[in-house]
Amino acid sequence: MLDDFSSEEMGSKIKEYGITAPDTKNPLSDPYPFNLMFQTSIGPSGVSPGFMRPETAQGIFVNFKDLYYYNGNKLPFAAAQIGQAFRNEISPRQGLLRVREFTLAEIEHFVDPQDKSHRKFPEVANLEFLMFPRELQVSGQSAKKMVLGEAVSKGTINNETLGYFIGRVYIFLTSLGIDKERFAGSVSNLANEMAHYAADCWDAEIECSYGWIECVGIADRSAYDLRAHMVRPWMKKKLWKMKANLESKGEVEFNVCTLGKNVTITNKMVTIKKEKKKEHQRVFTPSVIEPSFGIGRIIYCLYEHSFYTRQSKGGDEQLNVFRFPPLVAPIKCTVFPLVQNQQYEEVAAQIVKSLAAAGISHKIDTTGTSIGKRYARTDELGVPFAITVDSENSVTVRERDSKQQIRVNVNEVSSVIKEVTDGQSTWADVQWRYPSHSSASADE
Repeated sequence: MLDDFSSEEMGSKIKEYGITAPDTKNPLSDPYPFNLMFQTSIGPSGVSPGFMRPETAQGIFVNFKDLYYYNGNKLPFAAAQIGQAFRNEISPRQGLLRVREFTLAEIEHFVDPQDKSHRKFPEVANLEFLMFPRELQVSGQSAKKMVLGEAVSKGTINNETLGYFIGRVYIFLTSLGIDKERFAGSVSNLANEMAHYAADCWDAEIECSYGWIECVGIADRSAYDLRAHMVRPWMKKKLWKMKANLESKGEVEFNVCTLGKNVTITNKMVTIKKEKKKEHQRVFTPSVIEPSFGIGRIIYCLYEHSFYTRQSKGGDEQLNVFRFPPLVAPIKCTVFPLVQNQQYEEVAAQIVKSLAAAGISHKIDTTGTSIGKRYARTDELGVPFAITVDSENSVTVRERDSKQQIRVNVNEVSSVIKEVTDGQSTWADVQWRYPSHSSASADE
């Protein structure tokens, strides 16, 4: 209800109920508009105002014509972009959650407004996860698990393309390592919460120590953005007036609002003409479905969901572990010579060379500390696999979370790590193919 109040209505309610500052008990000022765009000064004198981009999407919209051409003048098609965005956050706090500069990754999927079906929707239609549509919110009910295909068929989710991207976002986040039980796959925006351009909008929210955090927004932006960049009727009137002045006077004064001053345009600088073309085709402005990912928020939640502690073998110490999936772990494996031995170190160097050739990020540890402590050290970094060199022909590969080990030939170990970290096979798959290895040091 508060979201629907005007500033005057909000001010009267503050006075009516005697609301004061919670800490100082001082009276509150009257509400006033607040611009969420990040303003700065540009130009050599620094007196011209400018605004940092609040999203990356507009660069895609202004290049729509070229993108459409590259796609063979056919719909649907999509463009993606990642970059920095800026918002005038009132009170930056909570680490990566509330900041004024952040990284956004956005997909703009352009579709025919009369056909928002998606040929790949059946691939995600059977997904079931927590949803909180606006009907449940308004009636005061709790979120509940729903099947994605049913939500689309009942009209809870506006169309198949929007539903497809909601499903893909769910798959993407859970494959990163986000806990499915702490993930609200879709929270529908209420009518007064949606952006003015949105036909339907859902948020992917993740639970962390700060509560439920919106990490991805999936919106049907309709055709608002492309229409906003098109030539408007009032702009056409200005163009014809300018054309007449250029023909009669040879020049015209033109106000540049971003500079705050007039500039002179001559008839040698610009040509304005009107052409008529007869085309037999349906003309429409495409709609766009946009998943927008807050990278910092996703990473923060991933850290929280991946962290856990376990006791050391002696039970006298708590060991920190990050359970990053192999696909997203920054370091895929470590290489340890079991002892400081020239032959083992030469084998380790050979393995490191093959890992580098395969493009696998790795770390080698030739310190003299016990193998158990080296395991614990890499578990704390979230490294999923540890290769221990204990012979010249074969090595052991240890999995971080289960602490189980297999024995692999030296010449095969890099391909095994590559296979698992690329997602081509699972740890369970390779366990079937290679003999297991037991070692007391793996449990330290």
